[in-house]
Amino acid sequence: MKKNLFFTRLSTYAWIFLLLASTTNAGAQSRSKNAVKTVANTQVPSGMSSGVIDAAIETAYLKYRGLKDGKNADYIPVLAEVNPELFGISMVTLDGKVYGKGDTSSRFSIQSISKVFTMARVIEEQGPKALMEKIGVDATGLKFNSIAAIELRKGKEINPLVNPGAIAATSMIGGATYDEKWNNILQTMSDFAGRELAVNEPVYKSEAATNQRNQAIAMLLSAYERLYFDPAQSTDIYTRQCAVNVDARDLAIMAATLANGGTNPVTGKRVVAAETVSHTLAVMATAGLYDDSGIWLFNVGLPGKSGVGGGIIAVAPGKFGIAAFSPRLDEAGNSVRAQKSITEVVNLLKANQFLVEPRAPKLAVSQVSQ
Repeated sequence: MKKNLFFTRLSTYAWIFLLLASTTNAGAQSRSKNAVKTVANTQVPSGMSSGVIDAAIETAYLKYRGLKDGKNADYIPVLAEVNPELFGISMVTLDGKVYGKGDTSSRFSIQSISKVFTMARVIEEQGPKALMEKIGVDATGLKFNSIAAIELRKGKEINPLVNPGAIAATSMIGGATYDEKWNNILQTMSDFAGRELAVNEPVYKSEAATNQRNQAIAMLLSAYERLYFDPAQSTDIYTRQCAVNVDARDLAIMAATLANGGTNPVTGKRVVAAETVSHTLAVMATAGLYDDSGIWLFNVGLPGKSGVGGGIIAVAPGKFGIAAFSPRLDEAGNSVRAQKSITEVVNLLKANQFLVEPRAPKLAVSQVSQ
């Protein structure tokens, strides 16, 4: 009888062991499947295949290629001479793939888009608190080159994406001399673009000969102790950074570097920290397109930045960077075709940051048990 009891207990223990092993194995398989799903979802965003991206860019390009609205910037004489028919769209995804249509290799001056990368360098070097205390991050509600904005706020609470704040940001860049500051700025922009950038000398000379307003802005900031380097040299460095030559592909890579948390997706180089990017994108969202920043965010739902050279960038965090170029501008100083084409692509790809797809509600525990 004791022998039978022993075998009965042994059989019971064996059954329990097999049950536990089976349950553990099933749980491990379930976790493994969930992990595979997570990785797959991370690597392949829904609706973002190469074919879909190409089709979206092609659609936007063909739709707006014939648009003639707007005119070239003429307050910088050499910009008025740029071929107004040029038009290109480029996108770079976080796996480093480059897409494009049209005049994506045509070079033009970066202009105010440069402000984004100078701001990012200042944040990287000195931290977001220094930027807020020494410049500010609020939209002014006035023109991008407004002197009144300085007087009304006594140089405070402007932002790095309008001329007064941008000149102040340039003055904050690390370096004890003109050359050190300039080399720091140019290297930062080159790292974002993934190649060595250079100044368009005719554009620089044209701007330097007509930038009296920016010189006045720098002097006024200095009077309010809101400039942190020599006024004349700060203005000249700022003028030079705006004259850096880029093309739509360069800008798309620069935007994609922001979308990738500060790491260039083409070169793999870490340019700035992810925290720096988050602060940079916040200012782009609120003040990136001059007087029409609110309209842009309402229509596109992505941080963006424009320049009077005809370029615009937009950043879809964790997805892609996109840029478009066309010299004809609207009254706010933003490229007409670049705005419309980027808006079209973003909407076709459903990349608006504020677009939330509804989900079916989960059943309550009581409903499941029934």
